[in-house]
Amino acid sequence: MHLYHKGTFSLEEYWKIRENNDALLEYIDGFIYMSPSPSTKHQRVSGKIHRGFGNFFEGSPCEAFSAPYDIELKNENIEGSKIVMPDISVICDPSGFTDARYIGVPDLIVEILSPLNQSHDLVTKLNLYMNYGVKEYWIVNPMLDTITVYALNEDEMYEQHDVKTSTGLITSKLFAGFQLNLTDIF
Repeated sequence: MHLYHKGTFSLEEYWKIRENNDALLEYIDGFIYMSPSPSTKHQRVSGKIHRGFGNFFEGSPCEAFSAPYDIELKNENIEGSKIVMPDISVICDPSGFTDARYIGVPDLIVEILSPLNQSHDLVTKLNLYMNYGVKEYWIVNPMLDTITVYALNEDEMYEQHDVKTSTGLITSKLFAGFQLNLTDIF
């Protein structure tokens, strides 16, 4: 994850830049970050995880969305807006949908690491999602064939719910019965 340009921008300036730019850009605390293009393995892993969520939520009010899809994080206890483009978002509250993006807090977010964005996803986004109240955060590392699942505890802090490498079933704390077999993902 690289800064798009040195300096800070207003939310309005961010939207103007986005109108004339095809890059995957996120807006966090006045800074604009540019995501690297995903690798082939990243895309394959993302598609398989997205299908798993899509199949699980068939017929339910929850939906899974793949990047690029804008999430404008909004929480009444936090001032300002952040615009992120998670690899996968699971949204169960339809009240935040607009034609262009979702405004609110997804129930679950999946970020797939690349060699260039690891610290951004492991530190910046983990803290951002925790502070906004994303109930479950999955970090997928395709370089190590690992999935780590964090869930909010009663103190609104992330704690590790599950972690698997290469084989085994990874589970969700939030969605009882949901599981993915890592040999099918990697």
